[in-house]
Amino acid sequence: MPETGKLGLVVIGRNEGARLARCLASVRSIPHRIYVDSGSTDGSVALARSEGVIVVELAVPPEFTAARARNAGLTRLLEDEPDLEFVQMVDGDCEIREGWIAAAIARLQENPSLALVFGRRRERHPDRSLYNALCDDEWNVPVGVANGVGGDALFRVAALRAVNFYDPKMIAGEDTELAMRLRKAGWILHRIDVDMTLHDAAITRFSQWWKRTRRSGHGYGEMAFLHPDARDPNWPRIVRGIVMWGALLPALALIAAIAAATLDLRWGIVTVLVIGLTLLNSLRLAIRQRRRGLRLPVACASGLLLMVGKIPQFFGLLDYHLNRLRGRASRLIEYKGAGTT
Repeated sequence: MPETGKLGLVVIGRNEGARLARCLASVRSIPHRIYVDSGSTDGSVALARSEGVIVVELAVPPEFTAARARNAGLTRLLEDEPDLEFVQMVDGDCEIREGWIAAAIARLQENPSLALVFGRRRERHPDRSLYNALCDDEWNVPVGVANGVGGDALFRVAALRAVNFYDPKMIAGEDTELAMRLRKAGWILHRIDVDMTLHDAAITRFSQWWKRTRRSGHGYGEMAFLHPDARDPNWPRIVRGIVMWGALLPALALIAAIAAATLDLRWGIVTVLVIGLTLLNSLRLAIRQRRRGLRLPVACASGLLLMVGKIPQFFGLLDYHLNRLRGRASRLIEYKGAGTT
């Protein structure tokens, strides 16, 4: 591994259990390591200390957020090692793949305009559920210049300092929001064709998927509010789509169904049209996913869930704006239990 003295690591987690153990085992070669814990009750803190990792335990209030944890880790890391040039950010449910660090540092050293690089994040158990398979596809963004980033990436410290790190109030989408500010400041983000991490989504139930999707709606709402000028990605347009497909059309279908049952059966035509339009759009999305190479069952599930998911996304969007108008901090939306496998 080249230039290890210039590299630090920040891991964040909450009740990751065995997932955290795998994560820490994969980063033992990085010399400067920080683990930030958000109120775990499963022994994560003791586990990290047994690995020789410096632990930062977040207190409440304020509420836990991944962004707040990342900032706390970065602050402690750079207090201890102010001359670091690069930092690997990773979630505690991920495992760094062999060869990733060397490839990422080499790319950053080649191009000083890059704020960060990230590679292929893969799901550990994509065949365990359709939800895991969809997560595996979600991580597979095109190689090249990127408009966003996830929780795992190797950053140039100077770029993070230039934009004052993450927005600590965000409970979702903090990585993509950071990416927008980096791009506005003139930095470039790059996805390279190298395996980066193994991720364990551990989503096996519809209720977990619903919560995760609701969290994404919260993030879209906040990103659109903070960056109304955003066009790549166009978060305001995404929010408008969530409102239309997740609230207006379902409400119209429900009102028409009630009218058909109580007033005139002809109102049922409206309900049928809305359902048909939703299914048609699901089919269009499924065909697109199939052409991208997804297996037929996964492509069909993707098309359907992308449309159904507008409903929980709308509730997440509504949560964000209600809390904003009331001056309340949003609370973390968790969809996973403690890691045991």
